[in-house]
Amino acid sequence: MTSLSSHPVSQSHRPDPGRWRILAVLLTTIFMSLIGVSIVNVALPSIHTALDATQSDMQWVLSGYALTFGVVLVAAGRAGDLMGRGGLFLIGVALFTLASVAAGLAPDAAWLNGARFAQGVGSGLLNPQGLGMIQHYFRGAERGRAFGYFGTMVGFSVAIGPVLGGLLIELGGLEIGWRLTFLVNVPIGIAVIILGLRWFPRPLIRRPGSHAPAGKSGAVDQADAEAADRLGWRSLDPFGSLLLGLAVLSFLYPFVESRTAPLTWLLLPLSLGLTAAWIGWERRTMRRGLSPMVDLRIFSTTSFSNGVLIMALYFLGMTSIWVLVALYAQEGLGMSALLSSLFGIPAALLSSWASDWAGRRVMTYGRRIVIVGLLLALAGLLTSGMVILLQAHGLASAWWLLLTLSFIGLAQGLVISPNQALTLMDVPLDYAGSSGAIMQTGQRIGTAVGIAMITAVIFWVLNMSSWPTAMLAGLGVIELVVLIALRVAIKDQRDRQRPGAI
Repeated sequence: MTSLSSHPVSQSHRPDPGRWRILAVLLTTIFMSLIGVSIVNVALPSIHTALDATQSDMQWVLSGYALTFGVVLVAAGRAGDLMGRGGLFLIGVALFTLASVAAGLAPDAAWLNGARFAQGVGSGLLNPQGLGMIQHYFRGAERGRAFGYFGTMVGFSVAIGPVLGGLLIELGGLEIGWRLTFLVNVPIGIAVIILGLRWFPRPLIRRPGSHAPAGKSGAVDQADAEAADRLGWRSLDPFGSLLLGLAVLSFLYPFVESRTAPLTWLLLPLSLGLTAAWIGWERRTMRRGLSPMVDLRIFSTTSFSNGVLIMALYFLGMTSIWVLVALYAQEGLGMSALLSSLFGIPAALLSSWASDWAGRRVMTYGRRIVIVGLLLALAGLLTSGMVILLQAHGLASAWWLLLTLSFIGLAQGLVISPNQALTLMDVPLDYAGSSGAIMQTGQRIGTAVGIAMITAVIFWVLNMSSWPTAMLAGLGVIELVVLIALRVAIKDQRDRQRPGAI
């Protein structure tokens, strides 16, 4: 199988003078979508009381968004590759903004969950376009800086979200406060749409077949280009999109609904079968000379395959940290929700700083930055376990976790954005959206599986022992997952040092 990245590097790229303005629009949107996620966590108790929502309703307020987001990612990424990323990005922003209005005005829990499903679709449309547009407009060291700013905005959003949510709920009261946590997205979304219509250049919205000149940074394979010219919009591969969407849905659904419906675990074998059917369909599509939803030759690029695996493993382990800390602080130590949210603020701010620092240096130091980040994550996990153990014996304060969790904040900044830049570096530009969406799908699957698996370990240990013991067990599982991710990162570093490696 011919590698997609075997083409020579194009030397004709000229930076777009408006690229930094475009990046500002992208980062503002990322801020909006992430604020929406972190605020909802704070607003759940108010929603429960105001709408008389059941526990299942509350679960779907969180899970419905994640589910639809993960299902549409890859199809939306490929659509952006073919139809134009700028246009789909703005459609996604508009849908997310309208769904925020619907959520803020929801009369009951069913309406709210429907709005959250729509928000997930909007985010699934816009996110892969954002990654693809960063690849389109930035090359070399500038791309690393752009991803660094991306990571900075992620860290800042995570830090300010709970604080802003608490403030809005305090100002608006029980009935209005939680509604404001959704409606706060509306002015941001409107501003993004106006600026995007003004600043996104028209050539960004391409039609199938109007591909970039040949070259590793911007080419499709000639057969794919001819197929796109011949088939027009049918090159979106709707059947492949349906198969993959159903595979992701049947895989994620048990992890978000198993507590109320254990039989949903039977969907996992179905997911594996659908994935196999999807791979077979994509191969058949390529053999017929047509344009597949995902060109499987992308996975022959070693840096891409390794990077996707690192990201999935990292999210499988590390995303659960903040869930465990919140549970431990509130249920184990009896702290309020506001006090428990303070544990993550230093880590989030350090993550923002580290993302910017790493983004400026990722093209110089490469995968070594990710390796250092994973080592810092292990250090944070080990020292946090020591604090919990000492606190259980009255020898330390739980507030020492502010320091140890800061290592995890640094790790997040050194792993996520640099890994994105390195993973997508050798992928042809015409597959920027779909390849970025594949990476994000790995993140969503890792997050869902990790939270379900690690919280299950926590509650299983709690049935037999105490909160400190349960926390140590959960941290131990996370350390094991991070060690596997570290092994993959070291392997990728060695692969990159081989002569002629991709």
